[in-house]
Amino acid sequence: MSDIAIRVENLSKRYMIATGGYRHDSLRDHLMDGLRSLMSRNGHLSSVGERPLAISSQLSAKADTFWALKDVSFEVKQGEVIGIIGLNGAGKSTLLKILSRITEPTKGKAEIHGRVGSLLEVGTGFDRELTGRENIYLSGAILGMRKAEIDRKFDEIVEFSGVERFIDSPVKRYSSGMYVRLAFSVAAHLDPEVLIVDEVLAVGDAAFQKKCLGKMGNAARQGRTVLFVSHNMAVIENLCSRALVLQRGILTGDGPPRSVITSYLAGISERTKTSLVERRDRTGAGDLRITSVELLNSDAQPIEFPTSAQTVMFRLHYDIRNGVILRNCVLSLSVDKDERPYFLLSTDLVDKRQIDLQGAGYLEFIVPDLPLSAGEYYLHTYVESNGFLQDWVLVAASFSVIDGDYYGTGKNYPPAWRGRCVLVKHEWKLSSAPVIAG
Repeated sequence: MSDIAIRVENLSKRYMIATGGYRHDSLRDHLMDGLRSLMSRNGHLSSVGERPLAISSQLSAKADTFWALKDVSFEVKQGEVIGIIGLNGAGKSTLLKILSRITEPTKGKAEIHGRVGSLLEVGTGFDRELTGRENIYLSGAILGMRKAEIDRKFDEIVEFSGVERFIDSPVKRYSSGMYVRLAFSVAAHLDPEVLIVDEVLAVGDAAFQKKCLGKMGNAARQGRTVLFVSHNMAVIENLCSRALVLQRGILTGDGPPRSVITSYLAGISERTKTSLVERRDRTGAGDLRITSVELLNSDAQPIEFPTSAQTVMFRLHYDIRNGVILRNCVLSLSVDKDERPYFLLSTDLVDKRQIDLQGAGYLEFIVPDLPLSAGEYYLHTYVESNGFLQDWVLVAASFSVIDGDYYGTGKNYPPAWRGRCVLVKHEWKLSSAPVIAG
C-alpha cells in the first residue's frame, strides 16, 4: 500500500476579474485572506476510506483572469506535518479549500487518501441555526462517522472546546472564539486521517492555541497527516517536519522548515530594494498606482530609523491615469513583521468623508506615539475605488524601529518581547489597602 496521503499534480485555480477591477466582501478579505472565491460551495466533506478522493477540472479559455494557483505539484506522506507559508494572497487558503472540496480547481488534480477533517475559517462547516451539540453530530455525519462513534467522542470534544455551558445554545450566539474552539475540537477529535487547518486559531486565546498545537502534534505522532497554514514562523519551525512556500500562486519552496523560512524572509526583504514604480508583482485595475512610500517625522522630514513613541507620517505617493477621476476611494496601509499583522491604517476607519482623486499626489497617515518596539517591519499598500480594487502591493516598503522612551520611564519591553507585539499606553491603580514601605 502506498504511503502517500496527498498527491497534487499541476493544480491551478483561476478566478474571473470583472472589467475595471473586481469586487470583494470587505477590506479584511483582501488584506488577510487574499481574493475571495467567486464560486459557490459545490461540495462537502465526505468519507472516502481507503479510496483516493480525486479532484479535477478542465480549463476553459477566458480573458480577464487571475490565477490564484498555477501548476502546483507536491506529495505528502502519511504522518507528515506540512507547514504552508506565503504572503496574503499567495494562494494558501485557495489550496486548502480545493483539498477540502469547498471549491474545485480550474485544472490539475489532487488525490487525498483517507478521511479529511478541515478547519479553514470561522463559519465553515457549521449550521449557525443549530446548537453546538447538533453541529457536533452534523459534522461527524459529514465526515462519515456513525452516531455511536460520535457518542463515544462527544464528551471529549466538548471538554476540549471549553463551551460546556453553551453546548445546547445555537452557535449563532457564540463568540468567534467559542465558535472556533468548538469547530477545531470537532475537526481534531473525529479521527480524520488528514487534518487541514488554516490559521483560524488566531481567534482563540493563547492557552487554547497551545492546546490546538498540542493536538496537532499528537495527531502527527499517531501517524495522521497535517497540513497547517500559519503566519507564525516559530510555530511552523517547531511543529512541522516540512514547509512549503507559495508566492503569487506558484510553489517556490519545499524543504526543512528552518532553511525554507530563512530563504522566504530574505526574499521578502529583497522586494523592497526595487522601486515601486518598477514593481510588477501587484494586483488591481491599475487606474491608480502607489509610486512610493515615505517615512517622515512631525516636521515632514525623512527619517531612516523611527523610534518608539515618535510621531511618524507614512506618505503614500500615487499617480492616476490621465483623464481618470476615481470616486469614493479608500487608501490603506498595513504593518506587519514576519507575516504577523501589527496594525492597519485606513482612510475609511477614521473618516466618513468621500475621497475623490485624480492626477498625481500623496496622502499621509499620521501616527502619534509610534507603538512599535525595536525591529524591522513591512508595509503593504492597498487602494480601492467604489468597491473595486485599484492597486495592492505586498511588501511595498520596509523600515526599522529603534527603541524609544515610549512609557516615559526609561524602560521598555524585555528583550524577548521586543519586535513581537505593539506597545500599549496604560495606567494602574492600587486598591485602598495600605502600602507597606520597605
